[in-house]
Amino acid sequence: MHEHENQQLLHLVFGGEVAAPESVKFKDLSKLHIVGIYPNYKQAYEAWKAAAQATVDNAQMRYFVVHIHRLLQPDLPKL
Repeated sequence: MHEHENQQLLHLVFGGEVAAPESVKFKDLSKLHIVGIYPNYKQAYEAWKAAAQATVDNAQMRYFVVHIHRLLQPDLPKL
């Protein structure tokens, strides 16, 4: 097992309706959907995938995974 698999590497999954499909500007920040915070990328990816698939019929709905651990500790090496 790799050492980083035991580390807590927080990830935020969120999304919302964007102004245009290629945009990252949200139409209404008060309507952002915070899916959750996850202890590793694998769980965050699964949550992102489920949220994205649930809104697949809305081309302006976008979900993102944010690597919170990189914001909290920017000097750590990227895994």
